Amino acid sequence: MHHTLSQIIILLAISVIAVAIFRRIKLPPILAYLAVGIVIGPYATGLIANNESISLLAEIGVAFLLFSLGLEFSLPKLIANRKAVLVLGSAQVTATILIVALIIWLIGASIEMAFVIGCVLALSSTAIVIKQLAERLELDSRHGQLSIAILLYQDIAVIPMLVIIPALASTGNGAENFTTHLLISLVSGMIVTVVMLAIGHWLLRPLFHEIAAAHSAELFTLAVLLVALTSAWLTHYAGLSMALGAFMAGMMLSETEFRHQIEADIRPFRDVLLGLFFITIGMLLNIPALLPNLHWVLVAALAIIVIKTIATMTMSIFIMNASRGVALRTGMVLAQGGEFGFALVSLALSAGLMQEQVSQLVLAAVIFTMIFTPFLIRYNGWAAKHFYASYSRSRLELEDNIKTETAGIHNHVIICGFGHMGQNIAKIIDQENYPYFALDYNINIIQDAKNAGYKVYFGDSTHKEILNAAGIDKASVMIICHDDIATAEKTLLQ
Repeated sequence: MHHTLSQIIILLAISVIAVAIFRRIKLPPILAYLAVGIVIGPYATGLIANNESISLLAEIGVAFLLFSLGLEFSLPKLIANRKAVLVLGSAQVTATILIVALIIWLIGASIEMAFVIGCVLALSSTAIVIKQLAERLELDSRHGQLSIAILLYQDIAVIPMLVIIPALASTGNGAENFTTHLLISLVSGMIVTVVMLAIGHWLLRPLFHEIAAAHSAELFTLAVLLVALTSAWLTHYAGLSMALGAFMAGMMLSETEFRHQIEADIRPFRDVLLGLFFITIGMLLNIPALLPNLHWVLVAALAIIVIKTIATMTMSIFIMNASRGVALRTGMVLAQGGEFGFALVSLALSAGLMQEQVSQLVLAAVIFTMIFTPFLIRYNGWAAKHFYASYSRSRLELEDNIKTETAGIHNHVIICGFGHMGQNIAKIIDQENYPYFALDYNINIIQDAKNAGYKVYFGDSTHKEILNAAGIDKASVMIICHDDIATAEKTLLQ
């Protein structure tokens, strides 16, 4: 007990220092946790040995991550973006799995291992990508929207992977046994899903109404933890993964009015325990054994980046008719491996589908792709302009189109951001017969606004050239209606 407590204290102390340093140099905290795991693990300093208690906490962290994902899973949102999410997302994941699995199989691996590695590398890092895009104010850009749609499908695709991979462990006894095991897993999953959805429909909403009526934040948080962990335990007891149960619990609560409060309550537990998960992954890396093969690790990392960039780019062009520049930026954004890939590697190791040496190479390559990600996201715009002159021309054409639209007006109002607030302001201005020019860079918002009869144009007000093209020098007023504070501040600085 005291030994475990001392290990946890050491983990927390080193993690605090590492996360602070990585934030100072503007690198994701995930990389800090991985670095901590590498340094203190049994293959480096040996400060921390593999501990079942720490591993359990790390697994609970993954469960909480899936629980949070379930809270974000909205069926209406999925339906609204069904082409980008379902068609583009499935095509990107399937293409990556097939390409990677074929290469691994040709090298000499078994079909089962090739499939598992394909699944691992098909996933990208939701945590890193969304954080980096948000910091660069690119979440609503064209490549940002495509990236988020694909990430949403990838996160959903993790669920069947968590069911299939353990079933693959039975292939040593023949295809018939594998099919039987897979059917049993799927049927078990369906039964558990139906039971949990029934519980969610008939019990959870009334339960949380009663808890909310008690006006006790402590009771509310306890209830959230109870629901998340109980759901994870139920699926684990049924022979499925804890993460699957946590996801379904989050999905059950996603349509309730308590979703945002639940998400706020669960975030501290999720972030801390997920940090422990990444630390345990870092502890798996045998750095002394990898050093002689470091060149192969770098080659593998670069190959992952190239394969994923080309696969994503190709699918974006053919399915979404994206320009080559936008498709390239989308591919570079999603070129890394993801946090769920680590969970799949751990699952494959425990199921005996992957050798230790192979897992070391895969983990190291994925970690290197994650290290490269901030730079890929930072410079993908430059790459698009450098490789595709049409991308630069499209920017110039956009500015020319805006200049053409504003050529005949002056003393107008420029509305930056055309969500609900921007549309309400435009309605008032229009009733007063006063000219306005609205800008937004979210394609969905623009389309919905145009369908409602508003005049709004595609353009990012955080770029000085766009504001000049909109006639800011001859406008009477500029109103900033962005719901994102960082975007509003950046617009002000132009």
